Amino acid sequence: MGQLVICDHPLIQHKVTFIRDKMTNTKQFRELVDEVSMLMAYEITRDVQLSPVRVDTPVQTTEGKVIAGRMLGLIPILRAGLGMVDGVLRIIPSAKVGHIGLYRDHETLQPVEYYCSLPSDVTERELIVIDPMLATGGSANAALDMLKKRGCRPTKLMCLIAAPEGVKAVQEQHPEIDIYLAALDERLNEHGYIVPGLGDAGDRLYGTK
Repeated sequence: MGQLVICDHPLIQHKVTFIRDKMTNTKQFRELVDEVSMLMAYEITRDVQLSPVRVDTPVQTTEGKVIAGRMLGLIPILRAGLGMVDGVLRIIPSAKVGHIGLYRDHETLQPVEYYCSLPSDVTERELIVIDPMLATGGSANAALDMLKKRGCRPTKLMCLIAAPEGVKAVQEQHPEIDIYLAALDERLNEHGYIVPGLGDAGDRLYGTK
């Protein structure tokens, strides 16, 4: 079973409080999501492999460490996932970015693929799927399925806020995936919204509705 990691650093929890606040305007919301994503990137890259190198300081030669092993790829789920990408790229500027577009069919309530654009070397990268909200788990599972069908090896799912129902759904369908959250909330309501949640992340990021 993959890890479930709640990123409980005080700075993250402080900023999540203002992300939740309905009085936070679009500009502030976007900036806060960007900042929390950057802070979460420290935790999500904690297990990245390092290799030793020799480096000349102004005083003497010493041993340092650099990132080794598989390079990283970021796969945001459109559209809300885009709001988290820039923050992660500040910490991992060498990561390549792909995009997955999904919408929910109003009759079946199942996610439907409408767009997929991936880096040419995507199968050689360790992939982090990004979506602010993990509610029912339908979109996350569909994105992970899409990547696996294309020969990719996603290893991590990064979300701001999740409901227990969504976490369970991903763990059941993709048990090897590590899930990183800023907060695990109480439940889903009858409309499929996370409670207490933060509303619709996409609408709040882009000022729609």
